[in-house]
Amino acid sequence: MRKLTFLLIAFLTVAFVFLSFSELKSIVETLQQANFWIILLALFVQLVWLYNMGLTFRSLYWLVDLKEDSIHLTKVATAANFINVVAPSLGVGGMAVFVNDGRERGHPSGKVTAATALFILFDYAAFLCVLALGIIVLVRRDDLTSGEISASVFLFFIFLGLSFLIFLGMHSAKKLGKALAWLTRIVNRLADPLIHRLYLEEKKAHLFAEEIAEGLVSVRLRPKRLIKPLFFALINKTLLIIVLLLMFTAFKVPFSAGTIIAGFAIGYLFLIVSVTPSGIGVMESVLALALTSLGVIWSQAVVITLAFRAVTLWFPLGLGALVFRNLQKEKKSTL
Repeated sequence: MRKLTFLLIAFLTVAFVFLSFSELKSIVETLQQANFWIILLALFVQLVWLYNMGLTFRSLYWLVDLKEDSIHLTKVATAANFINVVAPSLGVGGMAVFVNDGRERGHPSGKVTAATALFILFDYAAFLCVLALGIIVLVRRDDLTSGEISASVFLFFIFLGLSFLIFLGMHSAKKLGKALAWLTRIVNRLADPLIHRLYLEEKKAHLFAEEIAEGLVSVRLRPKRLIKPLFFALINKTLLIIVLLLMFTAFKVPFSAGTIIAGFAIGYLFLIVSVTPSGIGVMESVLALALTSLGVIWSQAVVITLAFRAVTLWFPLGLGALVFRNLQKEKKSTL
């Protein structure tokens, strides 16, 4: 709860900085034009996004020869999203939610771990498609900056690295274990000056490699099954873009397809590469600046950005807290 309060304060601080500029009057005027029915529609689209997360995980479970209900996986994904924000640990916290749930429902930990790792891979792959479109728009408008290029290249190399690790896992648990142990040593070396202790354990890296390799065997045997989760991952990003479009519509701000796609691409890019959980504080700043550079008036860009983050971050975060609590109660009732 303390961490959640800190994150909320960080978000409100960014909002306060935005609203403290000389355009407060313009911001109020933009807010007065809001169509709250469209905002409700955006909230509904966000609920569809959460359900699509469940469908994505169901397709990934199917990929590793597991069967699970999409509604249940939607609940687990919503709870995992909450944990990833309030207890950031490079996605390990959210992965643990799935593994613990799978263990209770009789699913092998290795296969569940493989499914969650593949989710990250497909999520990055889908976003890179959107990012490519966004970069094309920015190049055509002569608005691509060195910072955006650097962040894009950084993300692309992360995607390549993750793809390589999963490829290793498909063919050899031993080789994957060696690669993860090497990465563990690098992370520990970088973290040591800050925390003065081992951040990751090499033994756990080898254990993780053995578990995930077990689940990735079926992926190597049935590569055609990769199409379905990629399709759902693309829908995932499309739904978020629709939410951003609805924010423009709700506040009666003129837009073009290029502005929506490029603005979303740059904002989401910095959400991923940011060191803060879910890009809190960073994405708000970057998205508002990106929209302004694409021709949106600053006051309107601020309102759209904060409304978009309220729908796509704080709304699912609140739902995630409730769902996580409910899952914990269900777990206790079955003991």
